[in-house]
Amino acid sequence: MLLSVVIPVYNSESSIGNLVALLQQSLPATNVEIVLVNDGSRDRSERIIFQLAQQYSNVQAISLRRNFGEFNAVMCGLNHCTGDYAAIIDDDFQNPPAEMLKLVEKARQDDLDVVYASYGKKEHSLFRNLGSKLFNWLISQLMDKPKNLYLSSFKVISRPVIDEIVRYKGPYPFIDGLIFAVTRNVDSQLVDHQKRKEGKSNYSIRRLVSLFLNMFIICSPRPLRILFMSGWLFIALGLLAIVFETVIIWFFEEYYKAEHIVWITLVLVMGLQFFAMGLLGEYLGKIMMTQNGWPQYVVKQKSIKDDRKEA
Repeated sequence: MLLSVVIPVYNSESSIGNLVALLQQSLPATNVEIVLVNDGSRDRSERIIFQLAQQYSNVQAISLRRNFGEFNAVMCGLNHCTGDYAAIIDDDFQNPPAEMLKLVEKARQDDLDVVYASYGKKEHSLFRNLGSKLFNWLISQLMDKPKNLYLSSFKVISRPVIDEIVRYKGPYPFIDGLIFAVTRNVDSQLVDHQKRKEGKSNYSIRRLVSLFLNMFIICSPRPLRILFMSGWLFIALGLLAIVFETVIIWFFEEYYKAEHIVWITLVLVMGLQFFAMGLLGEYLGKIMMTQNGWPQYVVKQKSIKDDRKEA
């Protein structure tokens, strides 16, 4: 069995070398290939991953021309890996590399397509933990996902599912959405989680918003259905407001006391309209970019042995 370890790399000059060395030490009895994808880093990460590819025969280095995003970098790695299973792991040392063997063993024993890591205690920041909880709740509402399944970025995917996932060539991949579009044969495995040793997290409000938009738009048309139902709801509220105003005018002379209801209704309706227009704009923009062939990623450079493999 060949295990591919796919690592998206972004501004990790101080940690990626140590992570690769730890992988070599932690998986000595496993046939492993390591695929490092530099996602437009602004530091020396690109130079370092190619040095690692020269140092280790089982390391492939790929550098993208700009920062396309973590999911796009992972898709690039999945397109270039050759393993029977692919383990996706971040470069922040919070997931001990040896723990991926638990995920692989779980997948093989139970004949699973995908195994997600679950944690007894997460060592992320409060902001990231809250964002993860919100994300998992929303994805449970939009997709047919088991509610008790935590969608961790640390996971193992089988080769048949990888082959199906990489068929998607759109510019906005959502890995977990693609997984659940292909299979429901998914489970989780409890693993350890450590505090971040170096650097700072790239998990920001901007990235969280981008992730939510991709999740909404790529995974499900349900947000549009919610808007449709919201339209009927506000129509009903408008009719009730008209009835209420009519009753107030009929029975009370001090009509001005009820004027605030009209203004509240107008503000709510206007807010819904702007939200709906923005959401529709996101859908149309992503459809336009997909139809125009906007690239999922663009490879700037690959290690020589990877070129020989493809030749």
